[in-house]
Amino acid sequence: MEGDFIKINEWMLPLSWLYGLGVRFRNQLFELGILKSRSFNIPVISVGNITVGGSGKTPHVEYLVRLLKDSAKVAVLSRGYKRKSRGYVLAGDGTEMKDIGDEPFQMKTKFPEVHVAVDKNRCHGIERIVGDEQTKDTDVVLLDDAFQHRYVKPGINILLVDYHRLIIYDKLLPAGRLREPQSGKARADIVIVTKCPKDLKPMEYRVIIKAMNLFPYQQLYFTTFEYEALHPVFCGEDRSLDSLDKNENVLLLTGIASPKQMIYDLKEYSDNITPLTFPDHHQFRKKDIELINEMFGGLPSPKIIITTEKDNARLSCMKGLSDEVRNSIFTLPVRVKFMLGQEEEFNNKIIGYVQKNSKNSILVKRKDDNKSKNGNNTGHRPGTISFRNN
Repeated sequence: MEGDFIKINEWMLPLSWLYGLGVRFRNQLFELGILKSRSFNIPVISVGNITVGGSGKTPHVEYLVRLLKDSAKVAVLSRGYKRKSRGYVLAGDGTEMKDIGDEPFQMKTKFPEVHVAVDKNRCHGIERIVGDEQTKDTDVVLLDDAFQHRYVKPGINILLVDYHRLIIYDKLLPAGRLREPQSGKARADIVIVTKCPKDLKPMEYRVIIKAMNLFPYQQLYFTTFEYEALHPVFCGEDRSLDSLDKNENVLLLTGIASPKQMIYDLKEYSDNITPLTFPDHHQFRKKDIELINEMFGGLPSPKIIITTEKDNARLSCMKGLSDEVRNSIFTLPVRVKFMLGQEEEFNNKIIGYVQKNSKNSILVKRKDDNKSKNGNNTGHRPGTISFRNN
């Protein structure tokens, strides 16, 4: 059921109250205009959450990339969590994972035609993307994990909420995992409940819709994850999940915020799953490689190692993995799928926003061409908008 991964440390609630005071004070400074939120003369779409840990940000940003990349020049701007570099870095052909972080590296590897940059200062990052010669052709900027980065005022603010950790049942840090009060969801134009079970019942949808208690200007969507074919990290051929034998031993190797959903999903394909779990964004070291070799070597055949795309970005450059491990390790790519037939509606909102506000994209050209045919071409004026104002 929804919220089933939530654990509240009741004894830390007094500290959560103090933490909440600080967060509310900061938010109030933005509301009063003492701290400034800045708009940009380019479409900016923010994807983020208000909880610690994964809610599916990267797969949802990748969904937006796939939706827009054939008709607009897309740039993804991330903080670059746990990277070894500082300041603004634009990913290129020779950029290493340590310079931009695992998630940006994953996106640049999957979408080489897309501009991928990192900068802790998102305003400065957008300025560089818009102004630099290499990236000034950008039509739309996707901000990865920026819901709480309030110095940027995006045209569309997308808030992701994990089905298994609904913010309405959670508490502020450190008792729970909320980074700000759930009232912060009011800043979202779109709220997406992510990682939903594929067999979610109509009554469960209605319960969540009522419990989320959104404003009329906000749209609520539901998504789930679909798994693609297993892809070898080092050598071999793709294989489908259906090719797994129920008796095949699976070493599930993850360094993500919450692998519980993956464990649950993979039980459909194998009865023998051994989790090897590391912290989110974990930097693998020699002792970790030795542990992987030892654990996999101790499993009886047939056996396989399954890891995530994010972990693949960190593992693929590691030395010391045994030949047995290198021949048996596969990534499990995931894609976002909208539920309740909401995909077309969501896509139209995103594409319509980019059409209305982008200066150079093919989407705008098509729109202007259609206007010309109808004799109503009144020009195009870029800017940032919000659904709540439209």
